[in-house]
Amino acid sequence: MELTRESLAKMIDHTVLAAHTTEDKIIKLCQEALEYGFFSVCVNPYWTSYVARKLEGTDVKVCVVAGFPLGANTTRIKAQEAALAVSEGAHEVDMVLNVGAMRDKKYDVVRDDIRAVKDAVDGRLLKVILETCYLTDEEIVKACELSVEAGADFVKTSTGMGIYGAFPDHIRLMRQTVGPDIGVKASGGISNFKDAHRAIMAGASRLGSSASVSVIEGLSLYQLAPEAWLEPEIPCHFCPQRYANANKMPKALYMYHTKKCSACQYRELYNKYYE
Repeated sequence: MELTRESLAKMIDHTVLAAHTTEDKIIKLCQEALEYGFFSVCVNPYWTSYVARKLEGTDVKVCVVAGFPLGANTTRIKAQEAALAVSEGAHEVDMVLNVGAMRDKKYDVVRDDIRAVKDAVDGRLLKVILETCYLTDEEIVKACELSVEAGADFVKTSTGMGIYGAFPDHIRLMRQTVGPDIGVKASGGISNFKDAHRAIMAGASRLGSSASVSVIEGLSLYQLAPEAWLEPEIPCHFCPQRYANANKMPKALYMYHTKKCSACQYRELYNKYYE
């Protein structure tokens, strides 16, 4: 896939979701989106109408999160939040999956939650944030299937608020599950061009990043010496098992990652450098 500054920019949701975000930061976000031609800006609901006014008459879309960042709101609140965002100018809504219900295998709850928000966005594009750092591979597959069944247009890796963000293995798994017609958004930890390129090669069709300018500027360096940029990397550098944390994730999930790591073909070759 050949990338240009323009085509890469059109894959990026330029994002600011921190609790401490100020108006000056939002103004800068919109200015950068216009200057670089990013697909959208992604903000918290409080900023919806403000950003919609700033970007009115431009090609930059307004993306707003719902049920963010935990996904544990009631379905009614998520749907109302999404509907309000649309009424105030949002073109896209990124909702957070009910992760607890997903882990409890309450699949009807998860599916109905997504479907209610899809109905609420009234034809606008809906992305479902899976928060993959809290799910096994099997749960990621099932969450993708439920999202598609409920009418979602995209599945998305992360809020950026979890213990880790997007990893190629998870992006690849999501793409294999949803097929070519549903979008896959990689977000969380996309901080430079190499991160972005890795995600795109794994199957991402959209990127969420607060470092979008660095991603775009990195493309120019890549084009000068693509061979150097694309040298094989140590697999452990971007393996979710490597970043599992017993203090920040459920014990069963931590043990799941530990078991996968111990059985990995790369462990003896590479992981010894990290012990």
